[in-house]
Amino acid sequence: MHCLCSSLPCPVPDTGFHECTGGTPEVVSPALLFPVQNEQPPAERLFGPLCATDQPMSAVAMKETFRATLTGAGRVLIADDQPHILDALQILLRNCGFATETVSHPAGVLRALEGGSFDVVLMDLNYTRDTTGGGEGLDLVSRIRSIDSLVPIVVMTAWSTVDLAVEAMRRGASDFIQKPWENEDLLQKMRTQTSWVRVQRRAQKLREEELQEAREIQATLLPRTLPELSGYEVAAVTQQLRFVGGDYYNVVRASEGHAALCVADVAGKGMPAALLLSSLHTALAPLIRQRLEPSDVCHRLNRILCDLTPVGKFISFFYAVLDVREGRITYCNAGHNPPLLVRADGVSTELDAAGAVLGQFPQWEYTQSELKMQYGDRLLLFTDGLVEARDSSDECFGEDAVGRVAKENPDSSAQQLMQLAMHAAFTHCGGEFQDDASLVVLRRLK
Repeated sequence: MHCLCSSLPCPVPDTGFHECTGGTPEVVSPALLFPVQNEQPPAERLFGPLCATDQPMSAVAMKETFRATLTGAGRVLIADDQPHILDALQILLRNCGFATETVSHPAGVLRALEGGSFDVVLMDLNYTRDTTGGGEGLDLVSRIRSIDSLVPIVVMTAWSTVDLAVEAMRRGASDFIQKPWENEDLLQKMRTQTSWVRVQRRAQKLREEELQEAREIQATLLPRTLPELSGYEVAAVTQQLRFVGGDYYNVVRASEGHAALCVADVAGKGMPAALLLSSLHTALAPLIRQRLEPSDVCHRLNRILCDLTPVGKFISFFYAVLDVREGRITYCNAGHNPPLLVRADGVSTELDAAGAVLGQFPQWEYTQSELKMQYGDRLLLFTDGLVEARDSSDECFGEDAVGRVAKENPDSSAQQLMQLAMHAAFTHCGGEFQDDASLVVLRRLK
């Protein structure tokens, strides 16, 4: 059965008697709407002050029931520069349960979208300034897409300009309707697009909630506060490219006189990298408590991660133990960017990456090295997202730039040096890191 509002003008404009919900149209009997002139109603159907019955009350109750079913039909933004078109579309859609808002100019469309959410944008491609070419409408489609990537855009165009509709689809329109339109066809497209966008928005909301939960979980893997080490300053920061990332660092007091420092980077980004980092964190914690040598830590981590790491994935890892009293650092580098030890006099030394990355070579034998920090020395541990930050000419920030910042600021605290280095990389890449970037700074006080 077709809805009475599927053709214009609507035969029953009084919505108190005639309303429908897109999927379940209901038609009031013509006998009730247009009674025979000479028919005398039965006594039991009379109503009024002297003959009160429940008949009028049934009609009122029925009207409220209809309204209750209309709330989920959808919200449509209609854009056209011709008032009679706006009126016709508004009547058609409202009578079939859609909430509508009308605008007559592209600027009004953008204001409406910035001020509220719509299930569909139904818009003409030709406006007063450009009545035939559709250029203004095509630009509007692109601008809508930049505001809302999901909202369906249904464009309306004359039958002779199908190529214009095709171009609109290429720019992001979801469907098109030719003028003059068929009411039932237009209504069906509105229902289809409304159903589609609601499914997509529910899925998007679920993804956002899951990502937020994942980010909160990953935040617990990084230290909320750094330990106070007598005679040293320590600062650390990470800049994630996405909600969750593949960078990891930690500074832990392993004993009264020793501290463990590490930094890691998973190949890849996003959720897969975050899950693998969670495995690293879980496996590393008990090894730190056992106060193992750095080479033993890397060996055991590697054996564990080789069983967990998917093909094509790996983790670069640097692990060091600091003897707080003597300033001696014992370290093992498993394929990670060599940290920089910048001496008080400006001379810098790389802590070489002699070992293989974790998770790929189960039989690899790791070795460790040792050096001593003097008063005023700074040790900088970082991930490749910092040194590989690229500018508009595709030039990397580089390890030399990190060392230069440290050399030029010998008296800066660990916190200040961390901020200066991150700011320099941020400026170099124009504020757009291409990967997660992390930095840990350890400074021995004079």
